[in-house]
Order: sequence, then C-alpha cells, then structure tokens
Amino acid sequence: MQKQLDMKKIAKGLGAERRGKVSSSGGYFGAMQLVADIEARLRTPAAGGRPTDPEWTERRLVPLAPRTLKQLESIAAEVRKRGGLSIQPMQLAGLLLAESAERLSRHDVENLVRPRVRANR
Repeated sequence: MQKQLDMKKIAKGLGAERRGKVSSSGGYFGAMQLVADIEARLRTPAAGGRPTDPEWTERRLVPLAPRTLKQLESIAAEVRKRGGLSIQPMQLAGLLLAESAERLSRHDVENLVRPRVRANR
C-alpha cells in the first residue's frame, strides 16, 4: 500500500502555497487526473479483495442506462490500460458521483430544479 502524500509539506518544501484543487475535465490531462484520483482514493482492504475508498460505507443500487454502463466500462478499461490500475466500472461510477456531488454548490442545485407552478382550479 502506498503512503499518502502530504501536499502541504511538498508545497512548503518547494516554496509554494496551496490554493485549492485544480480539476480538468477531458482529454489527456483529464484522464491523468482521473488516474491520480483513483490512486489517491482507492485502497485494497487488509483482508484482500477489490480496492475501494475506505469512506464508502453505504451500499445502494444505482440504475443506469445501458449506454452509460458501456461508457463506464470503456473508461475503466482505458484507465486499466494506461494507468495499470485495477478498477471496475461501478467503482469508477462511485468516484465520479462523489466528485460531482462535492463540486455542486447550492446555486448549482437550485438551477437543477425549476420551481413547481401551481395550476389554478
């Protein structure tokens, strides 16, 4: 198991200052960011088995469209090929879901849903 990097210590040693997360969404840099996130978050349990995020304690069924599952399978295969990491499509889905939920602000959530308009009777 790899040791977690202390980014504050690294920044201090380089004479830099941490100012927050940088995210990329697509292309080569997006893929490399995804691989880095997977490496940083997923850990193999002490008893063995499939790597997982230790904070993932809830188990739920998530319905998916077949095309979404195919896309997750394709991305997971590419991560395995390029990054040498063993990740399954639903592990990838969990990671992407967690990251998306963390990025949404209250304003973003308010814009997702339109207020209901009551019909006059």
